[in-house]
Amino acid sequence: MAAKLGGIHHVAIICSDYPRSKAFYSKLLGLQIIAENYRPARDSWKLDLQLADGSRLELFSFPQAPARPSQPEAQGLRHLAFKVANLADYVAYLTANGVSVEPVRIDEYTGKAFTFFQDPDGLPLELYQH
Repeated sequence: MAAKLGGIHHVAIICSDYPRSKAFYSKLLGLQIIAENYRPARDSWKLDLQLADGSRLELFSFPQAPARPSQPEAQGLRHLAFKVANLADYVAYLTANGVSVEPVRIDEYTGKAFTFFQDPDGLPLELYQH
């Protein structure tokens, strides 16, 4: 039998404005900072963040990283989805903090509510009511 994957350990994101993205993910979205390191050889920051379920997000800065097209439906990572217990409350929270959120939709296969918003670099993020 082949080895089985145990889950997603982390997702890595390269940002264009490190302080802005650090505040967005740690302060606005509330991800816990585990470690923050400056890597002089790469002139790069690496921020390790953790979600409540133990999964992680790594935030990187690189000088002059090229922009990655994300709209419409570019190849590569389509979006990053976060599960939430109460979608309406989280949408209200984001909206109150100046984040534009798309209208809530219902997944035609699961019947669950979901919506999309973007991080400071336009990366599509999803909230999925779990």
